[in-house]
Amino acid sequence: MLAKNNTPPRCVETKELPSQLWHRTNMLMLMLQHGTKERKKWFWRSEAQKSLQSVLDRKLNSNIAKNILFFLGDGMGITTYTAARILKGQLQNQTGEETVMTMDTFPSVGLVKTYSVDFQIPDSAATATAYLCGVKTNLNTIGVSAAARNGVCKTQKGNEVTSILKWAKDAGKSVGIVTTTRVQHATPAATYAHSASRKWYSDADMPDAAKNEGCTDIAAQLLKNIDIDVIIGGGRKYMTPKGTKDPEYPRDFFSRGKRKDGRNLIDEWKIMKTGKVAHYVWNKTDFDAVNPETTDYLMALFEPGDLRFEAERDPSMDPSIVETTEKAIRILQKNPKGFFLLVEGGRIDQAHHAGRAYMALHETVAFDYAIAKGLELTKEHETLTIVMADHSHTVTFNGYPFRGQSILGKSPLWATDLMPYTTLMYGNGPGHKITNGKRPDISDDYIQLSAVPTESATHSGEDVAVLARGPMAHLFQGVQEQNYIAHAMAYAACVGADLRHCQGKTKTSVDHTGFTENANVAGRPCGSVALLSSLLSVLLALTILM
Repeated sequence: MLAKNNTPPRCVETKELPSQLWHRTNMLMLMLQHGTKERKKWFWRSEAQKSLQSVLDRKLNSNIAKNILFFLGDGMGITTYTAARILKGQLQNQTGEETVMTMDTFPSVGLVKTYSVDFQIPDSAATATAYLCGVKTNLNTIGVSAAARNGVCKTQKGNEVTSILKWAKDAGKSVGIVTTTRVQHATPAATYAHSASRKWYSDADMPDAAKNEGCTDIAAQLLKNIDIDVIIGGGRKYMTPKGTKDPEYPRDFFSRGKRKDGRNLIDEWKIMKTGKVAHYVWNKTDFDAVNPETTDYLMALFEPGDLRFEAERDPSMDPSIVETTEKAIRILQKNPKGFFLLVEGGRIDQAHHAGRAYMALHETVAFDYAIAKGLELTKEHETLTIVMADHSHTVTFNGYPFRGQSILGKSPLWATDLMPYTTLMYGNGPGHKITNGKRPDISDDYIQLSAVPTESATHSGEDVAVLARGPMAHLFQGVQEQNYIAHAMAYAACVGADLRHCQGKTKTSVDHTGFTENANVAGRPCGSVALLSSLLSVLLALTILM
């Protein structure tokens, strides 16, 4: 029996509503209703004036952020954002395009450049290190600078960089991570781990050379590096000894523990929390029984690996991202000094990799509902809420579909081969199907098409959106490098090295060594090298002036 976290067989993902005919009829009726007013020029002028006045009435919130609520949609590029907005409306029997997502209400919006130090198009490890640690790095590396090389343990030493989660903890705040992936995955791992490879989930995933050189797997670092108050996601099998039967899937071999060192990190975590009110849970019944008002620590691991897609989730066994977000906030917000919480919609990305737009969009809609819950539970005057993607995907939105047409449907236009094509499609991925030199006829059933055949769809490299509301939200505007995000969040909350905001200062003297970790000086010119460099610079300047 396959575990829930294993990728299920590819299925037809075509019909959002029971009947295509009913859907089209319903959309026509809605279009007629909209059309009555939308054909009038006064409607658009009135709507624009209301929006303008709303912007004019905004006042900058320059408070110090007591709390930081950071929502990260993994792979949630602009196309995904737009398509999910339409789907959210269509799930409510609206045409969809005019739907207002919770994300849409954020007043400050900017763009973020996602490239890594070594690649034009990044992965989630390099991007997470940038926006959480404030330093751009190389592909596949976590919590280290670009001086570390992918998979080379010895280059990791001395090049570690700490995250805003640690800065917040050091400032006395409570901290937590919530994810729909395994808690050892790239995004959550960047909050607490330092690893030359994002794939070193457990010691069983590491080469012997790395272990002999003193590197530690990511799961072990989850306990060792930072005292994290709330840990919610998947990843049980990386925490237990090899062969340990999973409590939910005892007969499934692939769900069993992986660790070769014999350690049971779940038991170790419980021992570490002796004297505190700490709960470890792996199912919804026990999760629901956790009282956030009396709980100091919570570790909730609902699957051996990643959680199930929202559209396939068993509500009796696994809580939704809305429920996990709520539980985390209610536990963390008891701290009078505030909290930092990372909430990741991580399976948006994994659905796109599989070319499954249906799943990706449903994950994004659920993610938006979690954002709404976060806003409901916090106060805007003291909580900086950020929504951002780490990178985009090759999914495109094309074909001149009619207003209100299913976002998961087909373009009304046919291609030159006299075949229909999907409104959403991928630049590459498993949706590329050519038989005898022809595309398949998708008149009836289909998955999203892709232009180039690859086993897994890749990321794409365009800028992604960052949205903000709350204290110092206006810092998140314009076009910024991705590593800027960590520094802006830290400034707003007065954590880390830059405390000017709580000191009433705005000007800075640049200090490269002011963060928690010591700046790595390897690679800097020193001694005679520095002197030679200076002399060459002077000679060059004199040559230009002459």
